Amino acid sequence: MRMVSAYNTSMRLSVNKGVLYTAVSAAIIIGGALVAIQYAKGGLRVTENGWQRDTGLLSANSFPTGAQVKINGRLAAATDQTLYLDPDTYEVEISKDGYQPWYKTMIIEKELVTQTNALLFPIAPSLTTLTFTGVEHILPSPDGQKLLYYTASVSAERKKGLYVLDLASSQFSLQKGPRQIIEETSQLNLEQARAIWSPDSTELLLITPNKELLLQADRLNDTSQLKDVSFQRKQILSEWEEEMYLRERQFMREFPEEIVTIATTSAQDVHFSPDKKRLLYTATAELTIPQIVTPPLPASSTQPEARTLKPGGIYVYDREEDKNFELGTVELSEGNGVKRLLAEDVFEPAPRTLDASPSSFLTLQATTSA
Repeated sequence: MRMVSAYNTSMRLSVNKGVLYTAVSAAIIIGGALVAIQYAKGGLRVTENGWQRDTGLLSANSFPTGAQVKINGRLAAATDQTLYLDPDTYEVEISKDGYQPWYKTMIIEKELVTQTNALLFPIAPSLTTLTFTGVEHILPSPDGQKLLYYTASVSAERKKGLYVLDLASSQFSLQKGPRQIIEETSQLNLEQARAIWSPDSTELLLITPNKELLLQADRLNDTSQLKDVSFQRKQILSEWEEEMYLRERQFMREFPEEIVTIATTSAQDVHFSPDKKRLLYTATAELTIPQIVTPPLPASSTQPEARTLKPGGIYVYDREEDKNFELGTVELSEGNGVKRLLAEDVFEPAPRTLDASPSSFLTLQATTSA
């Protein structure tokens, strides 16, 4: 009996030790996880004076990378690093040799991450020539990524024609320079031609004194294979106008109703940013944009806002942060060069049907953002 009792006691001690070890291990893991979470949030950090609570994080990133980061005039780190700072207002400078320095006053809040997102511009831009014979009829594409131009070569007849320069070509692209999309011939006078980009920037409608052609923007078009589309101009432009309308409608539905109302009734020269998250526009009436996101998002931009619009003021609205910034002022004008949105019925349940009309030409000429 004594042996059985001793065995039971030993088993109970073993079980108790196992439970104790498990509990201690779980406590260590949970405690370590909580400390790690607080450290990642900036709630805790290790300093010369020990642990310090309630810090904020500054994610100092830049393009290009490898720039110096100065906080209140003192060198703190290089970009693409996260800095732990006490909650306060700081003067942040990001600089790199050969680029204009970037300055901004930033508010650091406890346990929140604030990003710099600094875009550095070269001090001396590239002066690489497109051609030594001069260019004419420069026309940017609607997406802002391509540039169409005409050039005439005195030395080589085959070099006369229209070219497209890809402004967003990467360093890994096989096509880094301008590409010719059509050659000038005795039957095709390109110097007197007009061109219209398609809304998706993949095609061009070329209007010459003799004929009208539909060109592909990514290759050299064989003039012997191209058909005259003069009789289809109205249909092509109307289809492009409808495509532009549907694209605008899709993009505008992502913006608050108050901004859509301003863009469609009290603004002109409205353009979307490449990522469709910002809207560039010129106000045509005096209005005040209400605070749409309340309270304001934490760690959002600290740039001074301009929510009271003035006629002729040029503004950028950021839909992610509900921020509106003033860029400058212009004198308002009317005419064919003024761009207005086609999508004035954004919140209607179904898109309307556009009527084909010759005015499509002027509408597309003034539109460069879809």
